Amino acid sequence: MTVTRTLALRVSWMMLPNFNSLSRRAAAALLAAALMLAPATPAAALSRIKDIVDFEGIRDNMLVGYGLVVGLNGTGDTLNQAIFTRESLIGMLERLGVNARDNGLRTNNVAAVMVTATLPPFARQGAHIDVTVSTLGNSKSLLGGTLLVTPLLGADGEVYAIAQGDVTINGFKAQGDSATIISGVPTTGRISSGGLIEREINFSLGDQRTLRLALKNPDFTTARRVALSINDFIGTACATPEDSATVRITLPDHFNGNIVDLITDVEQLVVDTDQPAKIVIDENSGIIVMGKDVRVSTVAVAQSNLTVSIAETPVASQPAPLSNGTTTVLPRTTLNVNEVNSDLALVKESVSLQQLVDGLNALGISPRDLIAILQAIKASGALQADIQVL
Repeated sequence: MTVTRTLALRVSWMMLPNFNSLSRRAAAALLAAALMLAPATPAAALSRIKDIVDFEGIRDNMLVGYGLVVGLNGTGDTLNQAIFTRESLIGMLERLGVNARDNGLRTNNVAAVMVTATLPPFARQGAHIDVTVSTLGNSKSLLGGTLLVTPLLGADGEVYAIAQGDVTINGFKAQGDSATIISGVPTTGRISSGGLIEREINFSLGDQRTLRLALKNPDFTTARRVALSINDFIGTACATPEDSATVRITLPDHFNGNIVDLITDVEQLVVDTDQPAKIVIDENSGIIVMGKDVRVSTVAVAQSNLTVSIAETPVASQPAPLSNGTTTVLPRTTLNVNEVNSDLALVKESVSLQQLVDGLNALGISPRDLIAILQAIKASGALQADIQVL
């Protein structure tokens, strides 16, 4: 556990006789020098518990629903192609007392959409939430549309919210006879506060006597430090690390049965997080991210650059004058292979991330070549880190 010590100097000017302005400036300089020499802990190494864990029971829930957006200006689904839109429209009209099954529907102002939303923890009945609307058929834009009443279901199949309202989109589509301009995604929109919560999730946090903390980045060392930090603050051994991802807290007696007070105090504590040495590689974009604990043993690396160039320069062969021949295109291909061999470069054993980066940069290679070199160093056993390829 990291302990932060703060040097505090208190000077009482009234207790010092004949303390002139020159003496005051000298004392201020002495105080500044003392503060500069005081030991300090890097703030970047400390994280609040609320930022590195999730509390049991305090979670979001996903909602989804199927509905219709009406009022589109000719940019809706084509009913003879989007059958689900046609059947949904007929079913809605029949529920409203309109018989449209025997008539040919030709409207293109309706679009079938999927409606998604997130039900936040402890959301109460009557509260509003934002919803997102996305087209299912071949609708070109939801601009100017209105979502009709749509039930939003949870994973258990129960209705937890109702959505309705005007759809706001961030894109547009303009089309002419020979050109089309599309900005953003006009087939996806959002309704701010368009969802009304109808059912609450039965969970009473205040009745809990134990609480589990789930680490967002599981690590045994971090879990132990979280437990020790909580126990030092509470004064009793109420926190126990169960595994690399879970810390269990038992409600102490002096919190009077209120676990909310316990969470409020615990989430503000700071700990020094620890993570295993890891290198994350995105081969598609050539991005490489290294953790601060990555180490490499002394290795020698050589890289060979192979360049193959192919140039096509076809020529036209003309027939002789007054002959019956035809013009023929003859292929001409130029093929060059250039291989540049590099000397062995020494990457010394690193004791810090900066030294490792400096050693790899000394090779003068591209990020994509560096990916292959890191994987080769890992295969040789000289890289003390895990490589994760995205």
